Amino acid sequence: MKKLKCAVIGTGYLGKFHAEKYAALPDCELVAVVDINAEAAQAVAHKLGAIALTDYHSLLGTVDAVSIVVPTTLHYAVAKDFLQAGVHVLVEKPITVTVAEADELIAIAQAQHCILQVGHLERFNPAVLGLDKDEKPLFIESHRLSPFNPRANDVSVVLDLMIHDIDIILALVDSEVERIDASGTAVLTSGTDIANARIQFKNGCVANVTASRISMKMERKMRLFRPSSYISVDFQNRVLSKYQTGSKEMFPGIPEIINEESVFETADALLEEIKHFTHCIQTGENPLVSGVAGRRALATAIQITQLLGEA
Repeated sequence: MKKLKCAVIGTGYLGKFHAEKYAALPDCELVAVVDINAEAAQAVAHKLGAIALTDYHSLLGTVDAVSIVVPTTLHYAVAKDFLQAGVHVLVEKPITVTVAEADELIAIAQAQHCILQVGHLERFNPAVLGLDKDEKPLFIESHRLSPFNPRANDVSVVLDLMIHDIDIILALVDSEVERIDASGTAVLTSGTDIANARIQFKNGCVANVTASRISMKMERKMRLFRPSSYISVDFQNRVLSKYQTGSKEMFPGIPEIINEESVFETADALLEEIKHFTHCIQTGENPLVSGVAGRRALATAIQITQLLGEA
């Protein structure tokens, strides 16, 4: 099969990892990396045997696929240029700044028959991939807590951290949002640093979602309460625990509780995400995290930020 000519737009902290993954894939050729910082682009390009550029426009129509790893405010403009040129796009989350921008990118991708995938990396966590979809959840509780990191404070904790869980929850529940209540506060930055949202869906499911970037410990957990089972997902340690009633009795008239625990080996979620992107390009399959899924997560996150008085 012909190698895909690929490029990475943005060689900051995450962009350089995108470039490394493309360079490692046998069905891809990393043609170029682009950054307005010429030194940053050159450092990555030299290491991986690619061309370093400071302007992406010369790549339009010359590559098959790109990862867009630039500040969120630039996602729309850069992705639009590549999609209009018929180039497949993997754009980091959140997909865009506004829902209207996301809608336009989705429409262009459809018209151009291009893959538009959004980089919600947690979907490729092996514990999430191992989660069975046998039952719809009745109640979900998630906690995504992190110590303070000055690198990612250009957006609120909702768009930085909570949006990961929002995306997963929306995919699991697969129902329209009926009501959202939210509270949060700024502590160390001018934006919200800790937030909680209660999302009620039209099918009756309720999700209680907490995110913090000022915690003393790292925690990434989600708990799903379902009609006949309880599931705990530990994203950080890649542990999936399932509890359900068995055929025996724990006490007279009370069924036993059976626990199944799966511990997954360390996996390269970013590599799996990019492999999935290239697979969808080659097969025409819809990506796991499509533009529509990215738009849905963004719309919900924006609604939460509005309730917090940030928009």
